[in-house]
Amino acid sequence: MAYRCRAYPDQAQQQMLNRTFGCVRVVWNRTLAARQARWHLERTGTSYAETDRALTAMKKDPDLAFLSEVSSVPLQQALRHQHQAFTAFFARRARYPRFKSRRGRQAAHYTRSAFTMRGGVLRLAKTAAPLRLTWSWPEVDLTALDPTMVIISREPDGRWYVTFTLDTDAPEPRPDGPRPAGGQGERIGGEDPGSDRDERERHRERLEVAQRADELLAVAEPLQFLVLRDAARGDLIHIVAPELVRGAQDGAAGGGESPGGLGAGF
Repeated sequence: MAYRCRAYPDQAQQQMLNRTFGCVRVVWNRTLAARQARWHLERTGTSYAETDRALTAMKKDPDLAFLSEVSSVPLQQALRHQHQAFTAFFARRARYPRFKSRRGRQAAHYTRSAFTMRGGVLRLAKTAAPLRLTWSWPEVDLTALDPTMVIISREPDGRWYVTFTLDTDAPEPRPDGPRPAGGQGERIGGEDPGSDRDERERHRERLEVAQRADELLAVAEPLQFLVLRDAARGDLIHIVAPELVRGAQDGAAGGGESPGGLGAGF
């Protein structure tokens, strides 16, 4: 189960998160390039443990000292996601992993060691103030939320989001809480709370659910924006076209431009 809602980081938080996004890209792209080079030269795959040792070496490189300025958890998670992406690719369940671009959607994954959630207040590692967000489910008690992972993302249009992933199928409802009234959030996925699968398998599936959900939302939201934009343009045409016709008719009848002009209709 995952909940995604709007986030509003302050200036200092945006700077730290943008720096974290950049470090995630560096780690992902360098690791992917090293995997490809090794495969082409040696026809040998790369394990997660080897990428983890490579990350330690990166941090010791003076040219990459900035990697130590951000939380190490999103960097470790980037390695895990890349390893899972290659596993899915070789199982023919996903496409070949691609390099990350600064112009696309940015995301950083924080596990419990890199955030705190108390009384509905979210704090991230390497940031001083709580992260402000808009909770969109009145029937769900935010103060009782116990997420196992928090994903901070920034869309290409500049909007920020936070995704909470949970162990259980759904958090405890608020007593006599109202029905949801809509908003900027979305509830994603689900999981059987009575399953007897071990924690490692459940954790892997939660990561995959959250990652798939983020990918789907990253595609769906720009499309929704385009639909709304086109609808707005259509409404504007319906408003402006009659005004232009009436203005032309008035001008022809009066021998000149209509005194009200186009602005009279607005």
